[in-house]
Amino acid sequence: MLTDQERDEIEQELTHFDRRDAGSVEALKVVQRHHGWVSDEHLADVAALLGVSPADLDGVATFYNLIFRQPVGRHVILVCNSVSCWIMGYEHIRDHLSTRLGVPLGKTTADGRFTLLPIVCLGDCDHAPAMMVDGQLYNSLTPGRVDEILAEYS
Repeated sequence: MLTDQERDEIEQELTHFDRRDAGSVEALKVVQRHHGWVSDEHLADVAALLGVSPADLDGVATFYNLIFRQPVGRHVILVCNSVSCWIMGYEHIRDHLSTRLGVPLGKTTADGRFTLLPIVCLGDCDHAPAMMVDGQLYNSLTPGRVDEILAEYS
């Protein structure tokens, strides 16, 4: 069930669009900002508010890779696996993160602190390899730098 605050925030976002359904991603982002992810119940509530079917909205949510349709950790780590990052050591950084956190890509640590996800590109190719934690971009990564960054989120 959407809260009044969530409904108000969604309605505010919808003022930027000519059609209500055009604000689908922004509406889902409001819910995710409040809950960390978009549950089936919240998706159905947003669909009703926008006047679209839950199936159509789920298609939007699952297409957009930064809308989480299942629970994620308190901190989401997006590790770039683009060609530039791959050439500059993505596999080494991915393996270091996976070992350090004790989870493979796509999983959340047992304590619920981190979720490790791949992302196609973070747009920082000239400073590869790169990752993003909770919206903060980090680049020119080495295993030591990754350890320093993770310590900031402990």
